Amino acid sequence: MADAYITLEEAAEYEGIKYNTLIQRMKRNPEAFKTKTEPAVNGGKERVLVAVSSLSKKARRAHKEAQSIEGGDVVVDKRITNSMPWYVDVELNWYVENHGGQYYKAVEFTKTVQEFLNYAGDNRTEFAQEFADLKGISLRTLYRQAENYLEASAWAVKLNKEDGKNYDFFKVLALCRKPKQRFTFPSLTDRARAFIENLWFDKEFAANNSTVEMLYEKMEEVAGKNGWPYPSYQTVARYVNYLMEEKRGKNAHFLAARGAREYRNKVMVKASRDSKSLPVMGLVQGDVHTFDDWVKYTHPNGKVTAIKPNLVAWVDIRSRAIPSSVMCLHANAEIMKQSILKMIYNEIGGKPCGVPQWINIDNGKEYTAETLTGRKRKYRVSFDSETVGFYKSVGIQDDIRSLPYQPWSKAYIERFFGIVCSEFSKWLASYTGTLTGSRTAGKVRKDIKGMLERDELLTLEEFYELWQKWLNEKYHQKDHKGLKKAKEQWRKPAELFANAEERYYKPAPPRSYASMLMMRADRVHVYNTGIHKFGYEYRADELCDYIGDKVDIRWDQEDVTRLYVYTLDGKKICEALSQDLLLIAPKVPQKALEEHMKAQHRQLKRDRERIKEYTTPFEQRINQHVNGPSDTVGGFVIKKQGKKPVDNVVALPEDKQFKDEVRNKKHNDQLDNEFYRKKAEKALAVLRKLG
Repeated sequence: MADAYITLEEAAEYEGIKYNTLIQRMKRNPEAFKTKTEPAVNGGKERVLVAVSSLSKKARRAHKEAQSIEGGDVVVDKRITNSMPWYVDVELNWYVENHGGQYYKAVEFTKTVQEFLNYAGDNRTEFAQEFADLKGISLRTLYRQAENYLEASAWAVKLNKEDGKNYDFFKVLALCRKPKQRFTFPSLTDRARAFIENLWFDKEFAANNSTVEMLYEKMEEVAGKNGWPYPSYQTVARYVNYLMEEKRGKNAHFLAARGAREYRNKVMVKASRDSKSLPVMGLVQGDVHTFDDWVKYTHPNGKVTAIKPNLVAWVDIRSRAIPSSVMCLHANAEIMKQSILKMIYNEIGGKPCGVPQWINIDNGKEYTAETLTGRKRKYRVSFDSETVGFYKSVGIQDDIRSLPYQPWSKAYIERFFGIVCSEFSKWLASYTGTLTGSRTAGKVRKDIKGMLERDELLTLEEFYELWQKWLNEKYHQKDHKGLKKAKEQWRKPAELFANAEERYYKPAPPRSYASMLMMRADRVHVYNTGIHKFGYEYRADELCDYIGDKVDIRWDQEDVTRLYVYTLDGKKICEALSQDLLLIAPKVPQKALEEHMKAQHRQLKRDRERIKEYTTPFEQRINQHVNGPSDTVGGFVIKKQGKKPVDNVVALPEDKQFKDEVRNKKHNDQLDNEFYRKKAEKALAVLRKLG
């Protein structure tokens, strides 16, 4: 076999050395290199060529591979017209993980193939037979694997030229067995696949919990009518399972069957919250929970029935403590106010709760009433507490609403209610279980009507007393899993609430201001007969000056016999009392008539005095002032009033109406003192004349 000659530049590249280094080797040992010359293509000095057989084994192998790869592009181009080898689209890590045994055997066999391909001697056929017998494989297998190796080398070079990445692992994968293909479903046509997918994920079909049997029955009907070929039932069942499990269509089918609301609740990804970054009372969550227990309740009309009480509770997210809980028949905006006020004046572990910085409330109407949030009012009332809302009036910075039908947005209070169900409610004999869409089997049958007749039910007051005992002695004093998971230093809610260094504390407002906030507000018209409200008339002498005008009123829902009347600017006018209508009849109650006549005389006298005061000339006003009593005569005896026990610290409210009312009260006290001083001076003057 004739020797192949290459240029010195190519020989140096195959040897992995510099051109000058190869020249020096040839000069030192010219007998070891077989050379020849040939004329240059462009003329000039002849070019020196060296025989491949004169090079090292490493260089000969590199030359052999290069010669094999030169035709690789041709092979690749030829095979592209048909199909690419299977290993081009296979991920190496996946194959090694799933077919590690075959892969590592191929790594060892690669050395055998390389040794065979590197043979450059004579009688290659005889060498191949001897080599195959030595390795224990057939000659046909040796040639086939050598061809696969060279083809993989060609593909590696081609892809390397395209993106510059190393694809030498193709040479090993080419000697491995092609993995068996799964989920091909050759008997399913594209039309059949589309029909199965369309019907299986149809909203109405999925919502009815339809089965694969129903799908196959409809497929037989449609295919028979249109003349389509269709596979067996087993194939359709496997294809549906492939869509659900391998193609991960489970969640999409759940969305089609149950709708977006339940999908968001059960399937949609949720984010975890870092409660440890919050201060104590930095954020509290509130919600309403209906107990699964029945209690005896006496209605205002005296009727006794069995009810499931509602629990309005607030949870401090950082400590998981419950600063406030209120029980009621039905939760409304007034109950929300009571629960907030109970929270800001409450104590846990000896630490006052105070006003929270933020509150996270449910989207229900009892939490988002306009009197609470100050938003979406139909008309404006001039009270600051009505304008900004109850939450901000007591000092809360703002409220955050949870999205409707998304309980995970208020997960902390929902988890607390879960603890209530499992650790408190189930210990009562009147427990009847929870009946929900996802837990219909949780219902417990009880004869509640019979228990009520036998007086076996706790009253609402007894139930609340039992609840407070459980809350303070068990829940607050027991290790909380959430605090343990958050790696808090204190694991009990009451301990963490009392000892946490990060704490938001804002003092509670005065209780008098809180009492005022509990009142309802409205804007009314003042008539000659007073203020008309609740079917009654409310009167006061001070209202005579506002007949025909609008005023703002407040009233306590527990006592509607009195209205607190204010101007549109928030200045207090008076307190109007409810009175029965004066009977227009031959006989009029003497007391009612006398009171009515006195009110008329007081009004007339007051307006006459005002006329006299306003018509007094300027000179007379000065004389009255000069001849007035000395400041040292008839002085006041000032006595410091004893203070009732109050909180050491209170937050001064920003409510303009409350401030004006306090200021006016002080001013009225001064006017009363002035009146009594003048009366005393007149009496002294009479005594002096007598003496």
